[in-house]
Amino acid sequence: MAHISIEEGLPGILGPMKFRPETTAPLRKLAEVLLRDENTLASAEREMIAAFVSSGNDCRFCQLSHSAAAAEHMGGKDAHYALVESLKTDFSSAKISPKLKTLLSIADKVRQGGKNVVPQDIAAARAQGATDQEIHDTVLIAAAFCMFNRYVDGLATWQPEDPVDYRPMGKLMAHSGYTRTEWEK
Repeated sequence: MAHISIEEGLPGILGPMKFRPETTAPLRKLAEVLLRDENTLASAEREMIAAFVSSGNDCRFCQLSHSAAAAEHMGGKDAHYALVESLKTDFSSAKISPKLKTLLSIADKVRQGGKNVVPQDIAAARAQGATDQEIHDTVLIAAAFCMFNRYVDGLATWQPEDPVDYRPMGKLMAHSGYTRTEWEK
C-alpha cells in the first residue's frame, strides 16, 4: 500500500504522476530527451544505463520497465532480455561494447555519489571513444534515475512482481516514448 492516497492499480511512477500531474510533464520530457532523442548512444544503450542504475538502487519498477524498454529497442527477443539482465549482474563480463562498460562504471559511481567520479573514469571512457555529450548524458541519466527510483520507492508504489508483466510496458515505452500517455492505460 502506497504511503499516500494514489490511484490503485497504477504501477510504479504512474500513480504519483497522476497524483501530481503538474510535475509530470517536465519529468516525462526529461525522460524523453535523455532516453529517446537524437544521440550517438542508441536508445537501447541509454535504457540499459537507466536499468543498471535502477537495479543498483534496488528499484524493481524502474529496473524492470527500463530493462524491458532496452530489450525492445534491440528487437524484444529473449536473448535481448538476457543481455540486459547480464549487464545488471556483472557489466564487466556482459557482451556490450567497451565504451558502454566505461559509461556504466561512471553511472554506477554517480549512483553512489557524484563525487565518486574521478578524472581516470572520464579518461577511460574517452579512451573507448565516448564523447563529452555521451559522458554528460550518462551522468544525467544516472542522476535522474536516482531521483526517479527514490520517487517510486519513497512513496511505496505498487509494483508488479513478475518480470514478464513489464514487457508490454517496455514495448510501449520503447515505441511510443515518454511524453505520450497511451502506455499508461
